[in-house]
Amino acid sequence: MRRPRFPARLPLDPYVLALLATVGLAALLPARGPAAGVADTASGAAVALLFFLYGARLSTREALDGLRHWRLHLTVLACTFALFPLLGLAARGLVPGLLTQPLYNGLLFLCLVPSTVQSSIAFTSIARGNVPAAICAGSFSSLAGILLTPLLAAALLGSRSGGFSPDSLLKIGAQLLLPFLLGQFLRRWVGGFLVRHKRVLGYVDRGSILLVVYAAFSAGVAAGIWHQVSLPRLGALLAVEAVLLAVMLLVTWYGAGRLGFGREDRIAIQFAGSKKSLAAGLPMASVLFGAQAGLAVLPLMLFHQMQLMVCAVLARRRAQDPATGPARDVAEVSRVVQHPAPQGR
Repeated sequence: MRRPRFPARLPLDPYVLALLATVGLAALLPARGPAAGVADTASGAAVALLFFLYGARLSTREALDGLRHWRLHLTVLACTFALFPLLGLAARGLVPGLLTQPLYNGLLFLCLVPSTVQSSIAFTSIARGNVPAAICAGSFSSLAGILLTPLLAAALLGSRSGGFSPDSLLKIGAQLLLPFLLGQFLRRWVGGFLVRHKRVLGYVDRGSILLVVYAAFSAGVAAGIWHQVSLPRLGALLAVEAVLLAVMLLVTWYGAGRLGFGREDRIAIQFAGSKKSLAAGLPMASVLFGAQAGLAVLPLMLFHQMQLMVCAVLARRRAQDPATGPARDVAEVSRVVQHPAPQGR
């Protein structure tokens, strides 16, 4: 009789646990009155710092060198900023049967967020795919998302997200785009410092995002948005996101094959084109949604953990058996989405 195998790691990403703990802290001890103003100001400064660091870290030369893979990058961008939003719009029919309007707004926002960089590279490497292409694709997606995500949110979410206006777009430009461009401009002087202190700045990144989450969820608690969520609705949201992830994993794999990409490129397209960035989405949501940001980012937080678990399993299986048939691939994705193995970041 086989012994039961116990997971060597926690089934949750440790950083997701930190995010959940921050949400719990905001629920128990939300910032109110003058403290809310301080938290909001600190959150705005943290968002500006994050996008400054994003700009200062992005190598313009590496991005330009990657342009020779323009077909692959356009495919990833189309998946991230065209196919994902179309699927998000199609999910509108689930309101109010399965999802409430605020949860649907968060789901649609999730579909507008750029792709990840680090996890796309890691999973592409594990699966023995085109790692340089994954690096460039993730970088291009992050860069495009600074402009496209707010514009798509303004066009598709409109007043349902909390009221977009020219003033809101100016605020987005001041808090997201200008710090990013400043980081790019100063990169030649600060790039070496960032490389030497990469580990410390990683904690700055994560700490800034935790501050943004605390401020957003505190505002949500003060506005009473959590009375709009129930456990059945959360279960329905998880089911919808599982279907969304499965569809994107299958479409990116077989669509890339139909477009004539080789196996290594298909792996890069699948992992870069099927995921969404929590690090980019959280600060954007705090600017776009204001007091509604807490509920708006909930779908993204859940999808982030789900994509890590599922893609970790798929990457290992692709590395072990690269030559799989269509029927087996479909069954593999379905099985992994339904029963993902516990993995970390």
